[in-house]
Amino acid sequence: QVQLVESGGGLVQAGGSLRLSCVASGRIFSNYAIHWFRQAPGKDREFVAAIRLSSGLTHYADSVKGRFTISGDNAKNTVWVQMSSLKPEDTGVYYCASGGTIATMMHAMDYWGKGTQVTVSS
Repeated sequence: QVQLVESGGGLVQAGGSLRLSCVASGRIFSNYAIHWFRQAPGKDREFVAAIRLSSGLTHYADSVKGRFTISGDNAKNTVWVQMSSLKPEDTGVYYCASGGTIATMMHAMDYWGKGTQVTVSS
């Protein structure tokens, strides 16, 4: 069992920055790939970024490349996503999820957090 708790969401103006955190407890953190997904109102949940801490391998959605940076610390069981140059279309609930390997599909995830709201005003 893995428990994931997100934090760091909030309201920010377009062009601003936020850093989201995902703290994990339960099984060995470094054995998993930790992902961020987001869901805007009325839209499907979509992949944002992922990291495999054991290798440092990362993967990003095209829509956030160059603006978002995912990183993590095994000792702290924490993954962050630094979001910069935010746009109104980045608005949504951001979820942390874990899976056995990096994947972009929701059904590949084993555990989910409850999410944190990010709102970007224009």
